[in-house]
Amino acid sequence: MYRFTELWWDVPEQNETAEKRFIERLKAHDERAFNELVETYEARVFRLVFRMLGRRDEAEDMAQEVFVQVFKAVSTFRGDSKLSTWIYRISVNLCKNRTKYLARRYADAQEELETHAERAPLSEAKGVTYGDVARPDHLVEGFQAEHIVKLAISELEPDFRDVLILRDVEDLTYEEIGQITGLAEGTVKSRIHRARAMLKAKVERAMGEKIR
Repeated sequence: MYRFTELWWDVPEQNETAEKRFIERLKAHDERAFNELVETYEARVFRLVFRMLGRRDEAEDMAQEVFVQVFKAVSTFRGDSKLSTWIYRISVNLCKNRTKYLARRYADAQEELETHAERAPLSEAKGVTYGDVARPDHLVEGFQAEHIVKLAISELEPDFRDVLILRDVEDLTYEEIGQITGLAEGTVKSRIHRARAMLKAKVERAMGEKIR
């Protein structure tokens, strides 16, 4: 018996048909289908909302809320995009609303991520991710760099942070990001370019050196 994830991802020619059938099961409130949906997407949804909210406790609650909203709204899903894109759209919109709420109620909503890392030279950097640490004596340095990058991302304005995460962390296409955010592709590219520049500047200030 194939698991849903195997059927969907490992047999490309059946993707579209499998997804349509699966969506019909969701619309019929098939409990097994909903459990399969959670199993398939829970890790990706949590990773996305954690990046956007910056707090594990908030991310855990938000990830659950995403699936609640998916279950409530699936009957309205028209299939204009992939199911995964629709789920990401719900996740992003919920995170935006939550961020606004937290900003109004708690000025220090990001306090959990604002501990200062010791400054250390960055041996290698490419984009917004850092590769494996090659030597044991670089281990601490690698963790410090990763922390600084995460903090810098969390400090970006939401409009820039969201598209950066969707592109450079989630590796979505410009088209998918446009479907999720409702932005034109040109706007998506422009915001990502600006977000990368702002992130680079923040990381350089924190690390005390230029990143090539």
